[in-house]
Amino acid sequence: MRLNNKTAIITGGAQGFGAGIVDKFLTEGAKVVVADINGDMATTKANEHNNAIPCTVDVADAASVQAMIDTALSAWGHIDIIVNNAGVTHLPAPMETVSETDFDRVFAVNCKSIYLIAQALVPHMKSRNTGAILNVSSTAGLSPRPNLNWYNASKGWVNTATKAMAVELAPHGIRVNAINPVAGETPLLASFMGEDTPEIRAKFLSSIPLGRFSQPEDMGNAAAFLCSDEASMITGTLMEVDGGRCI
Repeated sequence: MRLNNKTAIITGGAQGFGAGIVDKFLTEGAKVVVADINGDMATTKANEHNNAIPCTVDVADAASVQAMIDTALSAWGHIDIIVNNAGVTHLPAPMETVSETDFDRVFAVNCKSIYLIAQALVPHMKSRNTGAILNVSSTAGLSPRPNLNWYNASKGWVNTATKAMAVELAPHGIRVNAINPVAGETPLLASFMGEDTPEIRAKFLSSIPLGRFSQPEDMGNAAAFLCSDEASMITGTLMEVDGGRCI
């Protein structure tokens, strides 16, 4: 019960890596807001557990983000943890052919959301002189793959933002870390690969020394540790949860 009585918001929490983090946090004793742009799926996920509240959110919209924060504060009075997990990608394509619409969407969801959530939540955490922020990045930001250029760049932004946030917020008792998963068994997998075929899966897996994709449970385990008091001396780290992909 390493997160006993901790309160947490997990964005993109209805499916994929986010759902794995939700499950682990609740198992470890946390109270969780399952925040997702798909409100029906957020409700379904929250209903699987006690101590879970669903919330429909567009993380790229300031008013929607503020409403999410208000939902958590209204329920619990304080927020200990935010997991910035919501993310999107563009389909694999030469960089110059990716549409401006897709570019803007990737940076709005993957990057601007972290800024908006910081605006809405950091003052609260500063007032309590405590808090844990976890950004879900990607190995794409550390060891980029061809044809995912702007997604790679967005996750490089997340990595730099994580370190910058950690340095600035440390004097306020707020820790900021990131996890960097390799491609996983999530709804985004087919988008990363372009199409989901046995041949393409085998090619992806050949670049992962441990020989398997990341699972939602892997992300939940890493996230629970980094957001717990066991990691009280860890901030600004980019934890590679990638089966050795970045070696």
